[in-house]
Amino acid sequence: MKVYVGIDLGSTTTKSVVLDEHGRIFGRGITNSRSNYDVACEIARGEALADARFKIFGELLSKSPELAAKRDEFLELLRRNFRLEQYLNSLGELEARCLVAAEQLQSVGAPAALVQSLRALFAEMRVEAPSLYAPGAKVRSDFFRDLAGSRFAQLAKRQALEHGVDFELLVSIYDKSILGVENTVATAAFQELLEAAVGRGLSEQASTRLARELEAACREALEMHLVEAVSVGTGYGRARLPFPKELIRSEILCHGLGAHAAFPDTRTVLDIGGQDTKAIQVDEHGVVTSFQMNDRCAAGCGRYLGYIAEEMNIGLHELGPIALRSKKPVRVSSTCTVFAGAELRDRLAGGHKREDILDGLHRAIMLRAMSLLARSGGVHEQFTFTGGVAKNPAAVRALKGLVRESYGERTLNISADSIYTGALGAAIFALREERPGAEAAPVLMGGAACS
Repeated sequence: MKVYVGIDLGSTTTKSVVLDEHGRIFGRGITNSRSNYDVACEIARGEALADARFKIFGELLSKSPELAAKRDEFLELLRRNFRLEQYLNSLGELEARCLVAAEQLQSVGAPAALVQSLRALFAEMRVEAPSLYAPGAKVRSDFFRDLAGSRFAQLAKRQALEHGVDFELLVSIYDKSILGVENTVATAAFQELLEAAVGRGLSEQASTRLARELEAACREALEMHLVEAVSVGTGYGRARLPFPKELIRSEILCHGLGAHAAFPDTRTVLDIGGQDTKAIQVDEHGVVTSFQMNDRCAAGCGRYLGYIAEEMNIGLHELGPIALRSKKPVRVSSTCTVFAGAELRDRLAGGHKREDILDGLHRAIMLRAMSLLARSGGVHEQFTFTGGVAKNPAAVRALKGLVRESYGERTLNISADSIYTGALGAAIFALREERPGAEAAPVLMGGAACS
């Protein structure tokens, strides 16, 4: 079976989308971007191809009348079990690296209890791991670093007290070790992880006969031969992707085409990623007619928001919800990363509420975006917001308000999967390499239109 792969190597995340021969999204993958871009590309592609196997498995389940009735339940359970196996595999790699680092430190005078405290800490993390992926549990992040890091820090405080070791020393060992884990492709193969996932009780959800059918469907999904016919790369780090130059496309072209594929009536696209902001105008075919980008400064992008979150000692995902609580937004004059910290501290020292400062900050960011949109040709009736910042509810609220003030009522399209827009566009270009003029399937990503 032929598949077509798009890779979007961004400054903070690397995304991959796989299309089948009919232009349907067949799989998606995402990982943190790393200093080793080749590894980031390989991991994102591997995640997308693994996701494709789940789609194959779901289609096979649908062929059995008895299994089809519980298809979604089986798929959800299998996906959760698979993610749990991935998490445990990475956790084992992290523990091994942390213990090596601790043993080296003990050899030069660190407390003898350092290794013991780490062993106890990781034992607790392994015991707790199934609860992260239990039915009904909301997985807080797609990334192992986020999931493991927050829990490691919490447990390290207690282990430091119990074993008489320095908390900062434990954290420093983690910080050094997690980089090695992130820059290593998982040693466990997809088949090995999936078999372990099936063994975690999937077959217990059905009778013995149905269990055999489930296992047979898993085996068939694994044995299905996926041929990567064409792969196209894009994104901030596209020059580092291991693709021929003729299979590299600009971010502008890919985001424009991807947004058009998700929302065919789109004529204006705003993408705010980790490192840049792009205002794009497209025609009825998704072809870019004009665009504007921010300068090299990352002000107002994801990196800037990450810096603000660090300054306030909160998670990046908390910025938007906190800002939504504002009753009286504070005017923020600078969205420069260099000066943001100083202004933020001044506003807090002046007695302003945190939520009011953040609300003003989100408006300042969107004012910069509005300037780019105006220079690119304005905002047309169908307007699509993409990129990681599109998940921030305060950013969306500020954008909607400013668009209404400047252009009147517009239909703002936001997909829950907008972070994959560039990779989707790249995958469509990959499909067209072999089938010129081919279009992607009309329903590609979960989305919603907001007035």
